[in-house]
Amino acid sequence: MPGGAMKFRLKYVVEDTDRHGNVRLYYRRNGRKIRLRGPAGSPEFLADYKAAAKGPRPEKAASGNVGRVVPRSVKWLCVEYYKSAMFKELAPRTQKVRRSILERFCQHKNDGDKPFALLQPRHIRVRRDEMSDRPEAANGMVKALRQLFRFALRYDHHDDNPADKVEYLSGNAEGFHSWTLEEIEKFETKHPVGSQARLALALALYTGQRRADLVALGRQHVRDGWLVFTQHKGRNRKPVRMEIPIIPELQRIIDATGTGDMAFLKTAFGRPFTSNGFGNRFRKWCDEAKLPNCSVHGLRKAAAARLAELGCTEFEIMAITGHTTSKEVTRYTRAASQKTRAESALRRLTGEQTPDKSVPLSAAVVPGGTKPQPK
Repeated sequence: MPGGAMKFRLKYVVEDTDRHGNVRLYYRRNGRKIRLRGPAGSPEFLADYKAAAKGPRPEKAASGNVGRVVPRSVKWLCVEYYKSAMFKELAPRTQKVRRSILERFCQHKNDGDKPFALLQPRHIRVRRDEMSDRPEAANGMVKALRQLFRFALRYDHHDDNPADKVEYLSGNAEGFHSWTLEEIEKFETKHPVGSQARLALALALYTGQRRADLVALGRQHVRDGWLVFTQHKGRNRKPVRMEIPIIPELQRIIDATGTGDMAFLKTAFGRPFTSNGFGNRFRKWCDEAKLPNCSVHGLRKAAAARLAELGCTEFEIMAITGHTTSKEVTRYTRAASQKTRAESALRRLTGEQTPDKSVPLSAAVVPGGTKPQPK
């Protein structure tokens, strides 16, 4: 080496090359991977290496006791729950969300140090009502506590579930905004066939799937003109296998769009989207089309509503959306079902035949999607 410098090699130091060809240095040990400043051997590198080798500093608990868990406390019950099969069989994202909710509950006024056997429904209601300005978050907390105490019952830690006696807040009865035909046409005008945005719209609208499934769908799921796959939600506990026909309009848009190797939808770098990344990207596409109230989940709702307008039964709609109970489908399609019944009643009253103006989610879709194409 120049200047007679001596070569050396430090343990646990690895090199990784990012997608731009830049070489980065990391300290990797026991599942930890810590970025080190370069170049190797520089004072900055050695300082980072020394700090990484010492390991992370233990975080201090709010009470000042590091890692303290009071036996038979709410926090103790949470720790036991995290180690159980009931928790481990949940999807990784569900685990992360539920753990976050329970940890926030424990940190609130040191509730985690209190005996879980003394937790009463009135205590949970007080905490729920403090979050009444965020009903979905309040309901998420109640749901997480219900699951925690179901674990306690199953594993004989307790003989009651106080959270089961606590009511959910009403929240937004309508849920996600369901796209109108005008909003779909506005999106299509901004994002023409051939764009990733238009492909995303078509996949969501003509399959009725959640975003976690939309980002995974690819040519490997195509079987004789059908999409055959297992839904992401509940795949480890109650898998739902789906078979959905690819209608001509969806096939036309797929054929006209540059797709990824293992997923129809791809990022600017040619890779599949993550579920969250796709949600963020679709939000931008909606904003570009000046549709601030629209979301990708609203297209799932719109697909179910269209099927209801066509007179499909709840079980037929469930065969497309993959819902295992009709409760959510009923909520999705309530307005559409009312409209269909009213129209049917008036036709009987007048003896007239009113043509259906909705866009069918079936093989009878006119070429061009929601907007008829000029001949």
